[in-house]
Amino acid sequence: MSNASNEYVDGFVIVVPTDKIDAYREVATEAAAIWREHGALDYRECIGDDLEVTEQVPFPKLAGAKEGETVIFSWVVFPSRAARDEANAKIMEDPRVAAMCEKAKAAFDCKRMAYGGFKTLVH
Repeated sequence: MSNASNEYVDGFVIVVPTDKIDAYREVATEAAAIWREHGALDYRECIGDDLEVTEQVPFPKLAGAKEGETVIFSWVVFPSRAARDEANAKIMEDPRVAAMCEKAKAAFDCKRMAYGGFKTLVH
């Protein structure tokens, strides 16, 4: 383990209605395969479990989750930012993504998704 790496991480926080978790899982499973095919080293989709913290800001509050919704915390790891940029360009051109995005609209509100790219600070 080192304190620095060239690895680059795309991170996401997504609010999903709890009654649409199965639909979201289907979309996420398709996305994981596509992202890995285009060069992602790792792809994780994690569903909120222990979110009722009191000493910090809980994810549901941070994400604006309402009753009947949960938070998905996700990340995708690439070898570098350049590799991420190249992969994402290919991913956005992949015809499977358009179909997957239509399914995603039925599972969650894309406008409520938080996204950003991150340099690795510690690994």
